[in-house]
Amino acid sequence: MKEQTEVGKLKEGRYMVVDDEPSKILSISISKPGKHGAAKARLDVVGIFDGVKRSIVQPVSAKAYVPIVERKSAQVLSISGTTAQLMDMKDFSNFEIEIPPEKQGEVETGKELMYIESMGKRKLD
Repeated sequence: MKEQTEVGKLKEGRYMVVDDEPSKILSISISKPGKHGAAKARLDVVGIFDGVKRSIVQPVSAKAYVPIVERKSAQVLSISGTTAQLMDMKDFSNFEIEIPPEKQGEVETGKELMYIESMGKRKLD
C-alpha cells in the first residue's frame, strides 16, 4: 500500500517509492526556482529491501508515492538453512523469510523477532 504526496513535503529519514521499490530518503537538496522554471528537489535514497542507492531529480510540486512501512513481530516456527518460517503475532499468518548472514546466530526456533513489511515484501529488522 502507498499514499500520494508532493516531493516538497518529503523529509530525510522518511520513505518514498522509487522504481517500484520502497526506499528510505538519505538526503534532500532543493534548488532555487529559476527565471522560467520551478524549484527542483534532488533526492538520494536507498532501497529498504534491495539496498541499492538511487538518486532522482523532480520538481518540488511533482507527486510522489510514500509506502506504508510497518514494523511487526513474529515467532520463529522452524529454520531450514538460510530460510526461517515465521508466524505473525497479530494475525497468526505463516510465511517464510530469508535470514541475512549477519542475523544467522540470532535466529532460533521459538524466539520472537521484529520484521519490516511494505508493499508485499518482508525483511528481518
